Amino acid sequence: MKSLYVKFVVITIGIMIISSILAFLVSNAYYQQKIKPLNDQKNTEIALSIAAFAKEHPSIMLKDYLENTAAMGYQIYSIDQSGNEAFYGAPFRDSNLSAYTKEKVLNGTVHHGILQFPKRTFVTGFFANELQNTIGVPLKHNGKTYALFIRPDIKLLFNEMHFLFGWILILSITLSIVMVLFSTKYLVKPITHLTNATQSLANGNYHVKLNIPRQDELGNLARSFSKMAQKLGQTEEMRKEFISNISHDIQSPLSNIKGYTNLLENESIGPEERAQYISIINSEIRRLSTLTKQLLLLASLDRNEDMLKKRPFNIGQQLKELIRNYQWVISEKGLMLSYTLPDTEIMGDPSLLNTVWDNLLSNAIKYNKPNGSIEISIQERKESVLITFEDTGIGLKHTEIERIFDRFYRADPARTRTIEGTGLGLSIAATIIRLHGGQITVTSEEGEGSAFIVEMKKNHGDGFC
Repeated sequence: MKSLYVKFVVITIGIMIISSILAFLVSNAYYQQKIKPLNDQKNTEIALSIAAFAKEHPSIMLKDYLENTAAMGYQIYSIDQSGNEAFYGAPFRDSNLSAYTKEKVLNGTVHHGILQFPKRTFVTGFFANELQNTIGVPLKHNGKTYALFIRPDIKLLFNEMHFLFGWILILSITLSIVMVLFSTKYLVKPITHLTNATQSLANGNYHVKLNIPRQDELGNLARSFSKMAQKLGQTEEMRKEFISNISHDIQSPLSNIKGYTNLLENESIGPEERAQYISIINSEIRRLSTLTKQLLLLASLDRNEDMLKKRPFNIGQQLKELIRNYQWVISEKGLMLSYTLPDTEIMGDPSLLNTVWDNLLSNAIKYNKPNGSIEISIQERKESVLITFEDTGIGLKHTEIERIFDRFYRADPARTRTIEGTGLGLSIAATIIRLHGGQITVTSEEGEGSAFIVEMKKNHGDGFC
């Protein structure tokens, strides 16, 4: 029974059976406590009225009277003091009745056989065609005393209803099973599609499509699965891109170092050429060192090994110091830089946050247009601080904005891969801001520039809401 479809069908039918049994038991308890006494009382009143009518009309033929009464839907048994018995109406299945009970009724006591019928009998005891399951009353007619036992003729009264209820029960069970089979198939079918999609995903096919337009939990699960598959596909592409980029970023400087090292072995080169080659080798070594440091930093941030050393510090002063360090680069590229940096205190790790500002400013310089501008500002809110880096650079495409913070992603592979061009800088920046409980967003227009906005808590609490 490994199939979910079979399990669901079996469980549902099992629930139906158990529910029916429980319903039967509850119904029996209700019958024993409520319906059975009422039924006994009602039939006792009928039996007493029959006996009273016979007593009040001594001229009638008792036999004819009882036969007519039985014809209206009753089973009747009578016995006189001499032991003469008579049955009227349909025969009893079991006509045994104790002599004590007969004698007791002849002596004037009412026999409540319906009420006293054994309680071990279920609600079907109502249909038990037995003489002891009757109401016994004394009857006097023409000076003679009789014991009259009476019960409704269930077969006569409910014969057609027996067939009706039987067909209703059979059809209900049959239709329920058929509906369970079809409804289960309807419920399980999307799970089957999901299982096939999962197997396809496990085999490396991330382009799975699930056509499940349902709006219930299974529909939500299918849509979430599709998003997960898409994200895994993107992650796989990023992994491949990372391997390609890192291989290039490591192999390229190594090849240059090896090539220029071989040139240095040539004793015929002049001092100027030698110095130039050494400078190139040192530049490539710095490039490798930066890449290695970024990879180690990113790995440490991922492990979140309590790296943050938070303390209150003045973010305005930190940004001004960073600008002073880049002043010569800004002047060399002919850029105009303006800033609004009031003294503002926040709680954070100054060293890691400086890495964020350094990355954002270096990108604003690197990807700016000739004679472009950069604007850096701090804006205080009630609970947070906004730090904005805005430039007039080449901007980003809409598809690039969606992935700009992904690891190893380069918005434009054709861009010059300088020391910082590893595709890790913005990912590191976003991770650091997230660890501080903040968030970083970007707005950009291709060819017009970009604005990176960081929102941080001021100087209390560890989380950002």
